Amino acid sequence: MILYFSGTGNSHYVANRIASATHDSLFSICQQMKDHQHGPIFSKTPLVFVLPTYGWRIPRMVEQWIEDTSFEGNLSAYFILTCGTGTGNAVGYCASLCRKKGFSFMGLSSIIMPENYIAMFPVPDAKQAAAIIQAAEPHISSSAERIHRQEPLPKEPISLIGRLESAVANPVLYACFIRAKGFYATDACVGCGQCEVLCPTNNITLLDGTPQWANHCIHCMACICRCPQEAIEYKKRSLGKPRYFLNP
Repeated sequence: MILYFSGTGNSHYVANRIASATHDSLFSICQQMKDHQHGPIFSKTPLVFVLPTYGWRIPRMVEQWIEDTSFEGNLSAYFILTCGTGTGNAVGYCASLCRKKGFSFMGLSSIIMPENYIAMFPVPDAKQAAAIIQAAEPHISSSAERIHRQEPLPKEPISLIGRLESAVANPVLYACFIRAKGFYATDACVGCGQCEVLCPTNNITLLDGTPQWANHCIHCMACICRCPQEAIEYKKRSLGKPRYFLNP
């Protein structure tokens, strides 16, 4: 079973590619989180978690969902993490999560995909994004082949900086930056409500046709990048940046 979480399409795209190569089924963690569902989930095949990297680890709310969810059947677990530059020591935290859940950890692959964190970093234009995705294809395919054969994924080197990113920078990112304050809708908003539908944490509601953000945002960037009118901004950091969404 291919379980994915995706705000702007990178992880959904990779999950689709792996599902096609392994002839396995797709399962949306986003929808489970929105509906407050926690299983039980039964899978005959290994569990393949395809997730974005938030601060050099898997998203905290996804980790919490995995901890709270009951899994049955095949408990071998692969982790495929999409990222802009790297995953730090995410592998160590995923291995720890597997021990906690009683999963057999089968390894982690880091897939470099186009940067989508529009609230903090530059975002590639369409041509740049296409080149990055094309460069990622061989790694996606090789990871899918190993998963199909139920072989462990190759170990990736972890630098001292990577360990510090996951252990030190990750808590700082969550404490200082990951919050909804700063998002707002411009006059271009037509009140379509797509941001409310897309938000995996039910953090957005429409008030008189205008989106309002509550206090449990995870910075998945679904609202700002998938707004059909490009009517959502984050402080001044998103102004003038291209919106990135990869249709899986």
